[in-house]
Amino acid sequence: MTRKARAPQAAAAPSSPAAAPPVPAPAGPPLSRLEVRNLATIRDLTLEFGGGFSVFTGETGAGKSIIVDALGLLLGSRANTDLIRTGEDALLVTGFWGEGGEDGASASRRVTTQGRGTARLDGELVSVRELQDWASGRLTIHWQHSAVSLLSPANQRGLLDRQVGAEAAAYAAAYRAWVDARTRLETLRAGERERARQLDLLEFQVREIAEVNPQPGEEEPLAAELTRLANLDTIAQGAAGALELLSDGETNAAALIAEALRALNAGAKYDETSTQLGRELREALEGVQAVVGELRGVAEDSAPDPAELARVETRLSALGKLRAKYGPTLEDVLEFQAKAAEDLAALTRDERDAGTLEADVAQLERAVRGAGEALDAARTRRAGPLAAELLGVIRELGMPHARLAFQLTALAQPASHGLSDVALRFTANPGEELGPLADVASGGELSRVMLAISTVLGADTPAVVFDEVDAGIGGAAALAVAEQLGRLAKERQVLVVTHLAQIAARADHHYKVEKHVEGGRTVSRVRQLSDPERLEEIARMLSGDISDAALSHARELLGRSQVALH
Repeated sequence: MTRKARAPQAAAAPSSPAAAPPVPAPAGPPLSRLEVRNLATIRDLTLEFGGGFSVFTGETGAGKSIIVDALGLLLGSRANTDLIRTGEDALLVTGFWGEGGEDGASASRRVTTQGRGTARLDGELVSVRELQDWASGRLTIHWQHSAVSLLSPANQRGLLDRQVGAEAAAYAAAYRAWVDARTRLETLRAGERERARQLDLLEFQVREIAEVNPQPGEEEPLAAELTRLANLDTIAQGAAGALELLSDGETNAAALIAEALRALNAGAKYDETSTQLGRELREALEGVQAVVGELRGVAEDSAPDPAELARVETRLSALGKLRAKYGPTLEDVLEFQAKAAEDLAALTRDERDAGTLEADVAQLERAVRGAGEALDAARTRRAGPLAAELLGVIRELGMPHARLAFQLTALAQPASHGLSDVALRFTANPGEELGPLADVASGGELSRVMLAISTVLGADTPAVVFDEVDAGIGGAAALAVAEQLGRLAKERQVLVVTHLAQIAARADHHYKVEKHVEGGRTVSRVRQLSDPERLEEIARMLSGDISDAALSHARELLGRSQVALH
């Protein structure tokens, strides 16, 4: 069942979008302290963080991104042993959330040179996955490669699908049910010949055991009976010999006991003991006579019944064959029978289901298409407003002529993500057609689109980190990026690694990363700058020196930033 592909549709933003609404602040405390031991060129570092907007600056190669690497370890990023400071056995990173870390919310990651590591939450050992899940609710990092991730069709689709969660979830459930049913049908069809063979075998096995109907414990009595029947002549001869001694012989036990009883009776009337012994002899004589009666029957039964002998032999043979095939014990045979019957029922059910499953697959596919159409409708409704919100920020970031749209392109068959592909189409220049983001956006433009997405869609975490989000931009665009980061910092704790003075001047807190050589070893240090130090650092960032002209420019930039902040 296919659907005719429709022409791509683009849900474009209006030509003059309204400014994006402020992003609501997520619940939860900000990052308050970071402790780093033996990470790259950092030997021992403790950083206290405030709220609002913080920047990290420093000379090229000073190791500004080491702070981001440290936070990345808390988010479960791959623990490369190359990060461990040379000569040390392990690195350790610990983050604290809340006012001074006093609320007890902490996370740590330790990595050894052997590649082993441990993760802890509030001091308790956890898996790295548990650490990642916990930290990802408190911290978001936009790495240098995050903007590049926007080129992925799945990530572009994900931007829009974050706005239509209910419809996306409903489609995903319908799609899974359809794929599961289709897979089972394909399996049943592919295994028809094998299933027929299995059915024949299981039917024979169940029938073979049922026809014998073995009973636990019946073999021992049958074996004893067969032994008796096979030795009846010997048994009869033994019984005849006993009869000769007890009653049939010229001199026999019964006659001797009777004679002894008569002799004892002569004096019994004078002696109580003799009387008692007489009674006991009489009982003995009665016992011998009773045994003689039974022995006579055994002695006369010297020929076995052929039918009975054959019955016992046949039964034991049948039970032995079952044990040889399905045993080794009759209990094992019965367990095999129960399992075979269960498998037979399942295969019979599969054979029956194969006839109805095809209809079920068709019905589930209709459900998938219905859910997919609902998802496409929800995407289309949300695409225009979301593009407008994003474009409002993008134009503020120094691209006044930019246009942006989400494009939906129908697929020939349902896919795991829906009935359509979703792509971002973009242009930064007037008079140009919208094109795929990967083809038309420069690195700097891509970074600013990423920042707009972060501002509009935000991250559901109280702290957001940007690593070199200002790559490839400068001038007025840098001022616009600084303004946007400052706006985001009103709702979240924002930490930025930057090389731009315009962004550094806008921050509430300024940290400098510096390298020193101590004892022949390179050591990176991070310290928060005082106001005079900050002025000199921004002057250096502007012109590479701290001349009077650079200081004057830095002072002017800081002044404008302070006005903007208030």
